[in-house]
Formats: sequence, C-alpha cells, structure tokens
Amino acid sequence: MKNLLLFAFLIGAVCPATNAIEPAPAERLDAVVERGVHVMPFNLDKTLHIFNKTDSGGIQQVIAKNTEDNEQISLIRQHLAGIAAHFAQGDFSGPQRIHGNDMPGVKELASAAGRVQFNYHDLPNGGQIDYVTTEPELIAAIHRYFDAQLRDHARHAISGDHALHHGHQP
Repeated sequence: MKNLLLFAFLIGAVCPATNAIEPAPAERLDAVVERGVHVMPFNLDKTLHIFNKTDSGGIQQVIAKNTEDNEQISLIRQHLAGIAAHFAQGDFSGPQRIHGNDMPGVKELASAAGRVQFNYHDLPNGGQIDYVTTEPELIAAIHRYFDAQLRDHARHAISGDHALHHGHQP
C-alpha cells in the first residue's frame, strides 16, 4: 500500500496540469518550508497536505506518505487537532507565521469566530479538519485560504480533485 501511495504521489508530481493553482516562486516555497518547520511538528517531506473545496467550505487533510509511519501520523494528529481548536477561537497565528499576515482569507476567517465550524477527525494515516459554514462570503474566504495554501505548499500539497484523480486515499 505504501508503495502504491508513493507511486501515486510521484505520478501526481509529474502531472501538474490537473492542479489549477500556480505554485509560488521557488524563493517563497523555500521560505514557507523554512518557517513551517517552526510551526508544523511533522516532516513535510514525509507528509502530504490535501485541500478539497466543498459547497459548505472545505476539507483539509494531512496524511503520512508511509502508512506505517506512526511518528508522523501522531504528529499530524496533534497539530491538526490543536489548530482546529485555535481556528475555532479565531486564532490563525500559526498560518500567519508561515504565510504572512496578508494570507488570503485569513482576516475574514479570524474575525468569524463561531460562524465557521472547524471539526477535527483522525484518519488512518493522519488527520482532517472540516471547515463548515453556511455564509457564502466565508465559504469564499475558505476557498481563497485553500488556494493560498496550495500555492505556498506546492511541493507538499495537492487539491482534493488532484488527489482523487491520482488515487490518494486518506
């Protein structure tokens, strides 16, 4: 299974046409990785971020590439459970430390505490946060936030549509 996941990931890396978000310039990608190691406890090279936009917001998943890497799975779960709790209180300081204070969607989401649900769930090989709201302007903010994540984490993230197209399973 882990070899199949790795193969699917590698195929996805050479087929970027299915991922419509243009990656940030290499210098920004490098800077995001450098800042990210101080915020995210798991190893970006051993994990994959998946961002799936939905009609009610979106689904953010982080999974271990190796389904037997219990250390990364535990670190993913701890991190995502913690940030879901912070997001629910309007605290987006973690993403701001990585992406900057002007990250698209963050100001709207930070000021909407209580109007967006951030529901954390364990996955067999990582974790997931469901972003749920009924307010169209907040759904749009979540989608902008996901697009910014995909741009800035282009080496370590894919869209949900891209993941399904290439067989990634949570």
